[in-house]
Amino acid sequence: MGVVVGESPAPAGRHSEISTTLRTSTGRVFVKGITTGHSGVRAHRHEAAVNVRLPDLAPRLLWTVEVDGWLLLGFEHVAGRHADLSPGSPDLPLLTDALGDLACRPAGEAPDLATQWVRLAAWRRLRHKPPVDLHPWSRANLDRFVDWERHAVDVVAGDHLAHTDLHSLNVLVGQRLRVVDWAWSRAAVPWLDAGFVLLRLIDAGHSPTDAEQWMARVDAWAATSDEDQTAFAVAVLGIWEFLQRDQPLPHRARLTDAARRWVRHRLGQ
Repeated sequence: MGVVVGESPAPAGRHSEISTTLRTSTGRVFVKGITTGHSGVRAHRHEAAVNVRLPDLAPRLLWTVEVDGWLLLGFEHVAGRHADLSPGSPDLPLLTDALGDLACRPAGEAPDLATQWVRLAAWRRLRHKPPVDLHPWSRANLDRFVDWERHAVDVVAGDHLAHTDLHSLNVLVGQRLRVVDWAWSRAAVPWLDAGFVLLRLIDAGHSPTDAEQWMARVDAWAATSDEDQTAFAVAVLGIWEFLQRDQPLPHRARLTDAARRWVRHRLGQ
């Protein structure tokens, strides 16, 4: 690695206790770290294990160090800005092209997304004990959404590696587009990341119709049936409705609203 001569803490990142760029005598290295007793250490170990199977648009893992109760991962440093997902952005064609590459990766031993969705059972939990602040439209459709959720579990099951957390902070644009932070990657269907990006496009200001037109450029998504796309949309809305209350974060309400707009569009409401 060389001798460390400086450090630049990262301006973004929610899941690591350390997130920084080290300037060394042999170049720059991006380092993320977490204490081994932290609940998030499993995700960091997974990210280290899966790196060898990632496409070239993912930074290479250079080394891992575990010492004094810390796990540190050193990655190839990637220079760039966070992707702009707003309407008219020149980053959008780059991202849709990248989604085609992401749809071709085998999952290996990655955890299974469908199994996690079965355990979470978001809409069933919400139906069992509806929150007082649950959106009235969601409340009126709980039985219907539980049925869609059951279908979605079958829909997302697959053996391709999906990032599952593609948003602007995890997409860097420099000389080319790069995708970072694979800690939550899962075994799923090839089109899964396209579905999640579609939701981020709606959050960034696209209408549901325009966001769907962008994703139609991704072959894996275009080959997916309307029924499967709707099941995915309904399931994600339920997950985000549930997490907004169970694990509140500042951005969750906004994302839930974007998912609700997409589901209403798909259901003609």
